[in-house]
Amino acid sequence: MSTEIKICGLSTLETLDAALDAGADHVGLVFVEKSPRYVTPEEAAPLARHARGSATIVALVADPTDARLDEIMTVVKPDAVQFHGSESPAFLSAFRAGYPDAEIWKAIPVASAEDLGLLAFYLSITDRILFDAKPPRDADRTGGHGQTFDWSILRDLDPELGFMLSGGLNPDNVAEAIRLTHASAVDVSSGVESAPGVKDVEKIRAFIETVRATRPEKVDL
Repeated sequence: MSTEIKICGLSTLETLDAALDAGADHVGLVFVEKSPRYVTPEEAAPLARHARGSATIVALVADPTDARLDEIMTVVKPDAVQFHGSESPAFLSAFRAGYPDAEIWKAIPVASAEDLGLLAFYLSITDRILFDAKPPRDADRTGGHGQTFDWSILRDLDPELGFMLSGGLNPDNVAEAIRLTHASAVDVSSGVESAPGVKDVEKIRAFIETVRATRPEKVDL
């Protein structure tokens, strides 16, 4: 089975088309105002319409209000919502009740093996778990910092979980990441940029080409 690919933080039609034309499985739109990749629901809506049917449209949020979520779901109509904050299982369950057709993705920040304990709280109410590098202590947002974490932390996880790997991935290291973790999907944002929030078409293509050429056999760590 090939590794799925998500290109996150897209904000222009040109870079969205680059991701779609290269074969991205998922495209991410960021609704976190402190992020350099932030788009408003009104800006995101035409991008979502353009991508619909070609890739999964993922809305990335971090501790959103109910009103903000309702606006995103109404205006953008994403296929999935990636919760990247400290949202509780109860909060996600309430979202599921209101929007039963939308997939729930939950990002878990990782710095040590102990962080994997959060899996027990979220597995039963999510469609996909995403492991991302824990942000720096002085960070003003929960993701998009271009940092990796120790991938060996994931070595004992069952690949059947279908988890997604994120955090500091780029065209140069993604092949190693796939081989070490056996992740079923990878997520990139800053690793395909020429500057914060500025996606690079050639880097997008290179990332996707590298993933497609990588065989995901798991190796001993």
